[in-house]
Amino acid sequence: MIRSAISIGLLAIAALLPMHAGATEQSDSVRKHTPAVVSSEIGQSVTAGDSSLTVTCIDRRGGRHSGEHYDADIQSPKSAVFSADGKKLYINSLEGGKTVVYDARTRRKLKVISHRFGKPSAPLWLPSSGYYTFTHYPDGATRPFMGKPVEEAMTPDGRWLIVPYYRRTFDINAQDPSALAVIDTRTDSIVVMAETGPLPKMVRTSSDGRLLAITHWGDNTVGFMDISDPDPHRWHHLPPITIGTKLNLNYSLTSPVNRDSNSGYLLRGTLFLPGDSLLLISGMAGPVAVIDVKSHQWIGMIPQLQSVRHIVRSGDMLYMSRNTAGEALSVPLDSVVSAIRSQRHGTRSFSIGGIRRAKIGSGARTLQPSPSGKYLFVACNSASALYIVRTSDMKVIAAIPVDSYPVGLDVSADGTLIAVTSQGRDHRGGNAVNFFRVDYADPEPCLLPLKADSTAADSLLSAAPQPAAAAAENRMAVWPLIAAALLLMAAAAACALVIRRRPKRYSGRKDDGKGA
Repeated sequence: MIRSAISIGLLAIAALLPMHAGATEQSDSVRKHTPAVVSSEIGQSVTAGDSSLTVTCIDRRGGRHSGEHYDADIQSPKSAVFSADGKKLYINSLEGGKTVVYDARTRRKLKVISHRFGKPSAPLWLPSSGYYTFTHYPDGATRPFMGKPVEEAMTPDGRWLIVPYYRRTFDINAQDPSALAVIDTRTDSIVVMAETGPLPKMVRTSSDGRLLAITHWGDNTVGFMDISDPDPHRWHHLPPITIGTKLNLNYSLTSPVNRDSNSGYLLRGTLFLPGDSLLLISGMAGPVAVIDVKSHQWIGMIPQLQSVRHIVRSGDMLYMSRNTAGEALSVPLDSVVSAIRSQRHGTRSFSIGGIRRAKIGSGARTLQPSPSGKYLFVACNSASALYIVRTSDMKVIAAIPVDSYPVGLDVSADGTLIAVTSQGRDHRGGNAVNFFRVDYADPEPCLLPLKADSTAADSLLSAAPQPAAAAAENRMAVWPLIAAALLLMAAAAACALVIRRRPKRYSGRKDDGKGA
């Protein structure tokens, strides 16, 4: 208890350090005040004040100055995603142009997926949709480039990992089309490339796995792809939707500008609501927007939800992070759906109720719930900490230091492992991935994917005999059993016959056997 209180106290002090006032995602170069660098220590742990859980740092991987934990492929790690079966962990190394694949339990590096492309990669590309055109780099579609992998999303069946690029390296101000990669999780290799709008930050699939939403931070638009076909080579774009007004991008081709701010609503958070008929898109410089998926149009805003970075759902609750405010919000799902469904014709504003707030560390970035939904884990950038919030009353129950400055995280399907990525600022801190073990007083359920994991399914299919062969094999296995049974029956009958024919032997007692 004392150790927990001291840890939270120190982290609270770190959270009060000056922070840039703008609602930017990673505008480190323009920040005048950078919070002190914090380093995590393997073995460091914290127990919640209510003793409901203990969080322990069990490992780390880092770039420069990481000693025995050095991994040259970790360069400004942005996001983390566990595979559907929980066996692998995918880390997007933004500045390194790589996706690093680890064994989730041993942290052994399994593979490094490069996002560097030249003309030989042309066969990977889906046909141009006509929705995204190069206006500043006419030859952009054929230029070699390195993609900067930012966020990532797994399809519901766990087969495909979709990774958007912050920008193509030659497009210094992210004003022309970027791209996304489709990775086959069986082989951990890129099998398809597709164009996107400028500066795509977040991607999310619908719960039925038929639709992909691509949120463009760069110009107030949201892209869509039909991904219903089992073969990603047959996926195709749908018309993008504009939130408010589409930005006219016309920046310098030689001098970089800060695209992490002054980019409209700074669209980022993306969440399909149950049934996949409604899509929420949050803006770090505006309110949460609502898209009607069926009619394929933007229908309004939720003014009470301003400057939201990340949105997730657990059961009947929505959870959101607010970066500058250093808050985690809980919002009843039915409050949002009811407000949208009851809108009057022409309404562009939806009023909701039931919002609860938890004050956490400043720079609240990615958040994820535990499998049961009882707890929220939040990466707080300026506070350089992982905060744990009890969702029943939205109270902070623990916090543990993380290498500065954390941005992304994911929680394993059973809730016992958390991976947190830290990018760093001004060449200080960061370039690290921290691994935490969570021990719960009451075990958490294990969330399985909606469909069987493709890798496991393919493995089972290849190992299992075909129905006809299986039937024949079963028949072959039954005959020896039948033969053995017949032999036993014959032996028993022979024994009975021998006993019946044996002469009776008397002991001299007439009553021998009487009352037996």
